[in-house]
Amino acid sequence: MEERKGFWGLFGFISISQKITIGFIVIYIFFIANAINTTITIQNGAGSIERFADVVNPGIDKIDDFRQMVVESQLYTFMWVQQGGDKKPDNRRNIQKIHLDFPEFKDDLTALMKAWEEDNTAKENALSVQIDSSINQFERIIDAQRAIIEKLSAEDEDPLRLFDAERILETQVAPASQKLLERLNQLSIQKKKVRASQQSELLANFQDLLYFIFTMAVILIFMGFLVSWWTRRQIVRPIKYINSVFVRLGSGILPDDRHFPFNNDEIGEMAASADRLIYNLKETSQFAQKIGRGEYKASYTPLSEQDILGSALLEMRNNLATASEEERKRAWSTEGQVQFSEILKENSEDILKISDKVISKMVKYLKANQGALFMVENLGSKLNANREEPYLSMVACYAWDKKKFLEQKVYLGDGLLGQAWQEKGKIYLDEVPQDYVMITSGLGEANPKSVLIVPLIHNEQVYGVMELASFNELEYYEIEFVEKIAESIASTVASVRINERTRNLLSESTNMTEQMKSQEEEMRQNMEELEAAQEHIERSQRDAKAKETLLESTNIVLQVNKEFIIQSFNDFSEHKLHYDKADFNEMSIEFLFVDYSKIETGIEILKTGSTWVDFVYLKTKHNQKIFTKVVASPVRGESSDISKYLFIIDDISDAKS
Repeated sequence: MEERKGFWGLFGFISISQKITIGFIVIYIFFIANAINTTITIQNGAGSIERFADVVNPGIDKIDDFRQMVVESQLYTFMWVQQGGDKKPDNRRNIQKIHLDFPEFKDDLTALMKAWEEDNTAKENALSVQIDSSINQFERIIDAQRAIIEKLSAEDEDPLRLFDAERILETQVAPASQKLLERLNQLSIQKKKVRASQQSELLANFQDLLYFIFTMAVILIFMGFLVSWWTRRQIVRPIKYINSVFVRLGSGILPDDRHFPFNNDEIGEMAASADRLIYNLKETSQFAQKIGRGEYKASYTPLSEQDILGSALLEMRNNLATASEEERKRAWSTEGQVQFSEILKENSEDILKISDKVISKMVKYLKANQGALFMVENLGSKLNANREEPYLSMVACYAWDKKKFLEQKVYLGDGLLGQAWQEKGKIYLDEVPQDYVMITSGLGEANPKSVLIVPLIHNEQVYGVMELASFNELEYYEIEFVEKIAESIASTVASVRINERTRNLLSESTNMTEQMKSQEEEMRQNMEELEAAQEHIERSQRDAKAKETLLESTNIVLQVNKEFIIQSFNDFSEHKLHYDKADFNEMSIEFLFVDYSKIETGIEILKTGSTWVDFVYLKTKHNQKIFTKVVASPVRGESSDISKYLFIIDDISDAKS
C-alpha cells in the first residue's frame, strides 16, 4: 500500500483504533461538559422537587387541614350548644375526637416547622412563628370548648349552665376561632407565594439547561460529521483489500491460508474475524454432511440468533429427527404387533398359556417392570348357577405380587381394575398412590412412576384387563400399542372361549347319553339293594323290639329329668318295688336308694356326661332291700345338651345269695 504524505501522513503510525479514539475524545469532552452541567442542574432541581414533595406541599396541606379543623370544631360546638347539650351527643363526640386528634396533628405540624427553619430564610422563620402562635391560640380555644362540654354534660338541666356555655361560645370560642381562621388563611397564602417563587426559580434553571443542551447538540452534530469523514478516509481504503477475500468466500471458495498484510492495527482483527467466518462455514458444511449421513444427534451452535443458515440447518435436523423418530415408533409398533400375533396364533387353544406368554412379552417389550393379566370369570350371564356375579381374577403375571390377588375377586366397578372394566376405557396414572403397588427386587421395593390399565375389549364385550407398572412414564404411542394388542388378545380369548364352550357342550351331550344308560342300570341295582335293605331293617326292628320287650320285662327302667325326678317307669318297676303310679309321681330317684352317698356319687358322675355303673341296695315300698346292678346314662337332646337320664336296674339278689 502506498504511504500517505502531507497532513494525514502524520497519523500513519497511529492505529485505526487510536485514530478513532482521538476523534471521539473531542466529542467525549463535549459530552462530559454537557453531562456535568446537566447533572448539577438536575440535582438542584431534584432537591427543589424533593423539598416541594416533603416540606412545601405537605406544609400547605397541613395549614389547610388546620383551618378545616378550626372550622369543624367551631361548627360542632355551635351546633351542640344551640341544640341543648347532650340531646345531640354526636356533636360532643365529634368535638372530643378533634381534641384527641389535635396532639398528633400538632406533632406533625411541629416537625414541618423544623424543616422550614432549616431553610434559614426570613420568610420561613416568620411563618414558623405564626404557626406556633396559631397552635397556642387553638389550644386556648380547646380549653374553652372543654369548659362548655363540662357545663353541658351535667345531669340536671340548669338554664344557667346553658347560658354560661352560650356566653363562652360567643365571647371566647367564636371570636378566637374567627381570628385564627384569618391568620391561617394569611399563612396559606404566604406559603403558596413561597412555593410559586421556588417553582419559578426551578423553571428558570431548567430553561437555562435546555438552551445549554441545544447548543451542545449543535456542536456535537458538527463534530460527529467531522469525525465520520475522517474515519472513513482512514478505514475504507484498507478494507477494499480485505473485500477481495470475501469475494472469494462469496463464490463458495473457502481459503485455507490467510493472506492479509494488515497485521498491526484493527485490520488484523478483521482478518481474524474472516478466519472465524471461514472456520464457522467449515463447521456448517460438516454439520450438513452429518445430517446427510443420518447423524441427527450431531450438535451445532449458530453464530447468533440471526444466523439464518445455521437456524435452517438446525430446523432441518430437528424435522428429519422427528420424522425418523416417528418412523422408528411405527416400526416398533408394527414389529410388536407381528410378534404378539405369532404368540396368539401359537397358543390359540390355551388361555392360561396365552396369558402367561403375552404378559411376559408385553413387560419386556415395553421395558416396564411389572405386569398382570386378569380375565373375567362367569362371563355370559349376570349370575351363574351359584348366584355369583362375573368377576376378574388374575390368570398371569410378571414380577407381580401374586398374594395380593390370589384369593381376591375384583367385581365390576371395584377399584381401578373394576372401573376400567366398567367404563371400557384405559386408565393411565403418572402419579401413583404410595401404597397402590410396589415393584420388588432383591435390593428392596419402590413405588412405580406410572401405571397403565387397559381393558381387553372385543365387540363391545370386556374379556379381561391388563395392568402394567413401570419406573418410567409411558409414551402415547406405547399406550396406543398396548390398546391394539389388548384388542387382539380379547379377540383371541373370545375365540378360545367359544371353542371351549362348543367342546364342552359336545362333551356334555356325550356324557349325558352315557350317564342316562348307566343311570338306568344303577336304578335297577338300587331297587334290588333297596328291597334287601328294607328286609334287613324289618329284621333289625323285630330284633330290637324283642330285646326291648325282654329288657322291660326283666329290669327296672326309670327315666328322670335333670333334677333327678322320676318322669317315667315300666310295669316291672311297679311289680318289683310295689309302688303304683301315684307313688312314683314327683318322686326323687334318691328316695329308692338305701345308701345316699352312692346315689350322690352317681349323680355327680352323670352330670359330667359319663355313664354310672355300680352295685347298690334299693328299698321297696315295704322297706325291703333288693341288691341290684345299676347302669345309668345321660340322654342328650337335639342341641347335644343333657335333657334327661335313663336308669336300668337289674335285680341280682338271687345271684348274691
